[in-house]
Amino acid sequence: MGDEKRILYNNVEQKISWNKKNEPPSITPKVSLHPKKGEKRLGLQSYLHLSMWSFNHTASNSPIFSFIGIPGLKAAQIWISIPFCLLYLLAFVGNAVLLILVKAEQTLHEPQFYFLAMLALTDLGLSLSTMPSVLAIFWFNVHYIGLDACLTQMLFIHALSSVESGVLVAMAFDRLVAVCAPLNYTRLLTHSAVACLGGAAVIRGATLVAPLPFLLRTFPFCGANILSHSYCYLPDILNLACGDATFSGVYGLVFVLFTFAVDVVFILASYMKILATVIKLENQDRNWKSLHTCACHLCTVFVFYLPLISLAVLHRYTQNTSPILFTSLSNTYLLMTPLLNPLVYSLKSRQIQAALRKRFWVQRVIAGE
Repeated sequence: MGDEKRILYNNVEQKISWNKKNEPPSITPKVSLHPKKGEKRLGLQSYLHLSMWSFNHTASNSPIFSFIGIPGLKAAQIWISIPFCLLYLLAFVGNAVLLILVKAEQTLHEPQFYFLAMLALTDLGLSLSTMPSVLAIFWFNVHYIGLDACLTQMLFIHALSSVESGVLVAMAFDRLVAVCAPLNYTRLLTHSAVACLGGAAVIRGATLVAPLPFLLRTFPFCGANILSHSYCYLPDILNLACGDATFSGVYGLVFVLFTFAVDVVFILASYMKILATVIKLENQDRNWKSLHTCACHLCTVFVFYLPLISLAVLHRYTQNTSPILFTSLSNTYLLMTPLLNPLVYSLKSRQIQAALRKRFWVQRVIAGE
């Protein structure tokens, strides 16, 4: 690059001079909002774009990030927002109904349904964490977010994802005890034990993720600062940091190993033990009933971990992946999971189905009166 470089930005000619110390460029527009005699007048829209561009490049400690949305479909964003809104609405309604059922129905006051309520509450939190940026993109065409807001969103997304993974481990332990040690089920999984398992998942998620925003806050950011998702995701932010992000990358890897990797290993070990126990049972009807009680949890595990692992692999090992693939996986990871979890339990759990029929019938009778 030479000493001086001419660029055209929104029909405004700017002069950018680079010094030998690689300091931020000095931007000198040849037009102004309040022109003198002989100068051109800068339009308000161009002035705002220029101010944001200048702020993004000169204030590296307070950068502005931009969301890519869905590449190639910018003209259809208003139509894409309709299914997104419906999916969010269904996720909110489905998880809220599960919470109401578990609280209202005495037959659902069991450890496995308490864990299900924790899962529904976590899914509501995940949906609320991503909804502002997603709807801002598709409804209001707002693609920008500040550093502090981005790091806050990232904190909630990763902390709640860790909590959900911990809840899935607790649900696997519940199924392990129910199948392998049914006589000790009520003794082991008391209300206090359920509360301790849920609290441990929350504390682990909060403490492991909490240092990340403070670490990332110290890095300078430069370049276009374009995020490849509709929300702030840790690998995305690390890729945009200009400084040495080795420590943060290692810490992020440790976080993944101590949460998702450990959880997956425990869940697999639990189901291997469950399968070995079920095979030894002589009663085939009991075999089928035991496996059926695990079907809902297995479906939830696959729905949560498959998009998560696929997204992590794409960020780690691929460089030229299609942006549409990134967008599809990221939306599946944080939008379809809260939607499918209540649907899976409504279709597979007989207790949930009975509670739904009971509540629906009571409401219909009251309405008929």
